[in-house]
Formats: sequence, C-alpha cells, structure tokens
Amino acid sequence: MKKILFILGLSLGFISCGENDPSHLIPFITGYWEIKSVEMPDGTLKEFTVNTSVDYITVQGDSGVHKKLMPRLDGSYREFPSSEKFKLVHQNDSLIMFYETPFASWKETVISADEQELAVKNANGIYVYKRFKNLDLKTE
Repeated sequence: MKKILFILGLSLGFISCGENDPSHLIPFITGYWEIKSVEMPDGTLKEFTVNTSVDYITVQGDSGVHKKLMPRLDGSYREFPSSEKFKLVHQNDSLIMFYETPFASWKETVISADEQELAVKNANGIYVYKRFKNLDLKTE
C-alpha cells in the first residue's frame, strides 16, 4: 500500500510540474498582433480602438523576431526599417523574451497566449494584443 501511495504521489508531482511549463504558449506567439490595451505600472489602463501599425512576431526554436508593420488597404504591409531579435527562455515557470539591440536590452514575460490574444509584461506595463485581421477591401 505504501508503494502505491508513493508512486501515486510521485506521479502527481510530475503532472503538476508539467502544468507550470509555459512552452505550450510558444505556438501561439507567432502572428500579426494589434495592440488592444496597456495597463501602466500605476494601474492606469489605456485602451486602443484604432491602430495604424501592427506587430508581427515570429518564433523559430528558442529565438524570434518582432517587427512593426503598417497595413495597407490592398492587404499588403509596409515594413518599418527596424526589427528586434529576441531569445526565448524558460525561467522560474515563465516564458521570457529577452531583447537586445545596439541601443537597449529588455525583457518581456509572456503572461498568456492563445489563438486570439497575447499578453506580455515588461517594465512599462502589461500589453494585451488581439490577433490582427487584415482588411480585405478588394472589389470584384
């Protein structure tokens, strides 16, 4: 009986450790994102109803690129000249994006990510993005 309880306890321990693994968020990070809101460190909430740019984030393995794009009416994008590379790191049950450019370095912790929403936290607040839906104004 003690062996069964020990094995059951050990199994539950392994299962609960897996629940804190943030790697399940990674597949949802890649995509076109439109900022929805920012919660400032003082608790102030700023909501965005119209955006002139979108963020394109792509992840391959343990690294990725974050670009700013301006959507055009024909469905294409104008790319801003700069982009930021980042490394993905699992740290203390969190998924962290470490950015480094010649001008600055910072980190963003992925709070949540799914098909429709991405939330990250950095020193400037909590940024919530919604999946961008491209305008389709083509006429037949």
